[in-house]
Amino acid sequence: MTVTIKDVAAAAGVSIATASRALNDAACVRPQTRARVTGAARRLGYFPHSAARSLSTRRTGSIGVVLPDLHGDFFSELIRGLDRVARLHQLHLLLSCSHGDARELAAALRTMRGRVDGLLVMSPHVDAQVLAQSLPPAMPLVLINTRQSGTRFSNLAVDNHGGACAMVRHLAGRGHQRIALIAGPEANFDAQERLRGYLETMAELRPGVATLVLRGDFSEESGYRAGRQLVSMSQRPQAVFAANDTMAVGCLFALTEAGVAVPEEIALAGFDDVPMARFVTPPLTTVRVRIAEAGELALERLVSAIAAGGEDQVTAQTLRTELVVRASCARARPQVVALSGKGPD
Repeated sequence: MTVTIKDVAAAAGVSIATASRALNDAACVRPQTRARVTGAARRLGYFPHSAARSLSTRRTGSIGVVLPDLHGDFFSELIRGLDRVARLHQLHLLLSCSHGDARELAAALRTMRGRVDGLLVMSPHVDAQVLAQSLPPAMPLVLINTRQSGTRFSNLAVDNHGGACAMVRHLAGRGHQRIALIAGPEANFDAQERLRGYLETMAELRPGVATLVLRGDFSEESGYRAGRQLVSMSQRPQAVFAANDTMAVGCLFALTEAGVAVPEEIALAGFDDVPMARFVTPPLTTVRVRIAEAGELALERLVSAIAAGGEDQVTAQTLRTELVVRASCARARPQVVALSGKGPD
């Protein structure tokens, strides 16, 4: 038989209202009464009914998080930051994955309705129509790394474009002429911004030099395949910039497997600065994104929006990136140019 709060109140010799206040840590309950009620609840094995509590408080104590993927160091770090703030505010996280699919995103958003107090969403498929069709108007929501602007929702974004520009400038500054990019998924907002930064900076600093963009999907396997392509080229690039560290590591394995020395023959760089970037050989030059901090800031923003009950100010915040130089990049080797005519004997 299910134990109810009425049973707890009877066992503690108090009213149902007093038992409820004691179990909800209300300040107006005397310590002796609180101890009597909580003791009765333990003896009887009573657990508060979360749905009933939600009806009375209009809060679930849960936050919905919809991400395009849950695999890999980037998302692990992001979730670590979210979890840190969730624990601080005694909130629970409900995670869902859209797998980069617009229909799955809409389904995940609809599933979260009524189950969470607010939502954090990262997806290339977020637009005003999807949000309007999938969520109630008053749902507090914070977007992470989306192209949405001018909406009623706060948006937290990484400076992907600026980070990519800085990395190409660094490689060019080390004398590299032919710089290749291993790009991320075509529909991914981060990947698009990093590609844009690469193309713009190459046009500025290396006019007339052909760009080389190899397709990837942010996975180790796609980085490995790109590395195999590079190895087979008759004229290899002097430097390779992978749009994330995971692909850079896959590329590094392919180059090492083929006997191509990094950085002596090809310089290699990544983006994100995930934990493994500093532990590969050679350690990876990369663009640092404070991923866990981004998760913390996004959830703190959402907590504020929930507390404001829809009256919170909409903000757009861009997180700066940092260039981290490690051993995987070196200066370009001097090129030997053949001259016509016969040299001295």
